[in-house]
Amino acid sequence: MTAPFPATSAAPRSKGLLTPGVGPVEIARLWPGEAMRTLVRHYWLPRWSLPAGVTVRQQVLEYPASNLVVEAGDAALHRAKRGRSDTVLTGTGWAFGVLFHPGSARALVGASLRTAPPAVPIDRLEPGGLDGAIRRIRVAMSAGDDRGAVAAFERWAAVDLSPPGADAVLVNAIVEAVENDRELVRVEQLADRFGLGVRHLQRLVAGHIGFGPKWLIQRYRLQEAAAALRSGNAPPLAGLAAELGYVDQAHFGHEFKTVIGSTPGAYLAQAAASG
Repeated sequence: MTAPFPATSAAPRSKGLLTPGVGPVEIARLWPGEAMRTLVRHYWLPRWSLPAGVTVRQQVLEYPASNLVVEAGDAALHRAKRGRSDTVLTGTGWAFGVLFHPGSARALVGASLRTAPPAVPIDRLEPGGLDGAIRRIRVAMSAGDDRGAVAAFERWAAVDLSPPGADAVLVNAIVEAVENDRELVRVEQLADRFGLGVRHLQRLVAGHIGFGPKWLIQRYRLQEAAAALRSGNAPPLAGLAAELGYVDQAHFGHEFKTVIGSTPGAYLAQAAASG
């Protein structure tokens, strides 16, 4: 895969998934052990088996954090993408994904994520010994042993990954606030909430995630918009735009199309047709 398989903040049909009517793909989600909970949000393990000639395309707005993705022939740390993520599945396969907390990846990369490539090969990550863990993960996944794959990762991480520092903990709290408080629609509000200057907030968030707080707020508001339009009881577009903090429907429609690839009206029609 050139991009991480859709990793969302919940199960396959969570607010992060943009594609109505997902095909025959199973995604197991497992929680980290106690020692990993400050570093890892959850593990996501997709498996698929499609008939010859059948493809499944999935589109998501990923959670604003980095994913370690292990497949049969590739492994890399993928940072969050600016827009949606598109993944096309064919044949039979699996992937093992580690969704880190937003503050975790900078220590893995050893530098600001603002300048990091979209996918960082494992041999360029700071901790050592990951090759052996990935071999064990592949053996477990090939045998259908999801929990064995998680255990292989956590044995490595317990030795080679350090607990999050103060900045990482602060970034996690900032992201959590935007995720849970729909009243946070401006960068200045977020800076005031945490007693930070706007420029400090921008450097902090961009350094750990790759994009700034304005992008972070937009990401969550557009996830909410897409979920509302898929809900089967979609609100009027003008009202939805106002509720999500946009100055008018035109600005909302422009951002929605830029990130998701279709206008809100077209997306709503697609969701209705597939539902």
